Amino acid sequence: MKLATLKDGTRDGALLVVSRDLKKAVPADHIAPTLQAALDDWDYLAPQLQALYEELNAARSNRAFRFDPAHAMAPLPRAHQFADGSSYLIHAELIRRSRGQKEFPGWWKKEPLMYQGCSDPFLGPRDDIVVADEDDGIDLEMELAIITGDVPMGIERDKASQHIRLFMVMNDVSLRNLVGHELEKGFGFLHAKPPSALSPVALTPDELGDAWDGRKLHGTIRAWVNGELLGEPDAGDDMQFDFLRLIVHAAKTRPLPAGTVIGSGTVSNRDRKRGAGCLFERRAEEILKKKEAKTPFLKYGDTVKIEMRDADDRPLFGAIEQSVAAPARRGAAQPEAGAEESAENDSPEAATAE
Repeated sequence: MKLATLKDGTRDGALLVVSRDLKKAVPADHIAPTLQAALDDWDYLAPQLQALYEELNAARSNRAFRFDPAHAMAPLPRAHQFADGSSYLIHAELIRRSRGQKEFPGWWKKEPLMYQGCSDPFLGPRDDIVVADEDDGIDLEMELAIITGDVPMGIERDKASQHIRLFMVMNDVSLRNLVGHELEKGFGFLHAKPPSALSPVALTPDELGDAWDGRKLHGTIRAWVNGELLGEPDAGDDMQFDFLRLIVHAAKTRPLPAGTVIGSGTVSNRDRKRGAGCLFERRAEEILKKKEAKTPFLKYGDTVKIEMRDADDRPLFGAIEQSVAAPARRGAAQPEAGAEESAENDSPEAATAE
């Protein structure tokens, strides 16, 4: 099934079930008010959400309305925790080589990199990327992410897959010019990793068909900057650490509560004809080839789009489409609450029968 969260003026929004083609949605608040509530009692509530999903796809729901990603929050607007891995080694290799680092540590191919990211809030699929200073080196990173159920500490790899509840696409926003200073302190990222954005909908593994092999999600994920294709790698290729390995790593010394988000790291392929997974990769390639980076980082007004489609070119998660923006000035007039919800037939209040 496909799940989303409707903007309703609250921190956690209202849970929606979305049709397979992403065109219709139906409120699911009579089953669970929020996605976190559903995750907390998944075994009991998921079958009820699945029945609602089948009813919606069969056009039997009289509460269905047009699904508009502009009215969607992140599927999980705030999570108990967000752990982001680095599964595609070519991404880090390019960056290290561009900095003149030729040697790689012995654990490089044995243990994933992972950091604790900003889990509150997650940006919605149409929310602006708001950055205080556009000289901070604003970058996108196209990633996949999973949401887990409760995971016990020390989970074994062969049992990890049963704890994957949902898949999403993610834009892991990075401020590259702040990374070096933070890493020099030896305590990891904080300022360099502002809120990331999630796709309009989250999918259960069964929706992915053969693309999900139980360890990796195969298929092309694409990113555009200002309408220009940045990259189109296959998410199943060159993934050194699969999702099961990432779960095991995250849960090595702690249990993971239901609603934990784990990111794959920047999706990138060794076949460089498939492009870059972020602007930093493109800049690294330029440095390695021409000794100078020409590609700029994002500036205010730039646009980003990230999307993944299935083998028949149908949208899986919907697209993340964002603009980069400066912070709102203090005292500036704000739009009236609920103004964006007024479009006809775009909300549950304007629901029309199928």
